Amino acid sequence: MYERIKDDILGKKYSLSIAFISAKKSRELNKKYRKKNKATNVLSFALHKNEGEILLSPSVIRKEARMFNKTYKQFLEFLVIHGMLHLKGMTHSSTMDKAQNFYFAKYQGKYYEKYLYRHRHRVANDQNRSGRVRQRRKKS
Repeated sequence: MYERIKDDILGKKYSLSIAFISAKKSRELNKKYRKKNKATNVLSFALHKNEGEILLSPSVIRKEARMFNKTYKQFLEFLVIHGMLHLKGMTHSSTMDKAQNFYFAKYQGKYYEKYLYRHRHRVANDQNRSGRVRQRRKKS
């Protein structure tokens, strides 16, 4: 399944490797490359124009999946899509949110609004975004 998603998002010629790492290794890499001293669920590294790697931390993913009332598999698939979009050059934005929703719905038949809503609040505090995030208003 991941190959179909990869071909759809990154193209058939893109060479992608996906690896699982410990929370400790995730924290080390997150600190080294993003200057954040905490474990993260997914890291994406573009190695060349058509080659990249996604690193996933199962223990962090399990914990966060429970937090969002999702299965491990659902959340893992969502994060693989998230990582691929970063490899495509996208950054956290409403455009990326829409793309994540589109691909997740396409391959899962479900909409991940609950995660995205909660994720927005965490992203709002991300130093890379300087605390500036446009929040969606709830529809009445």
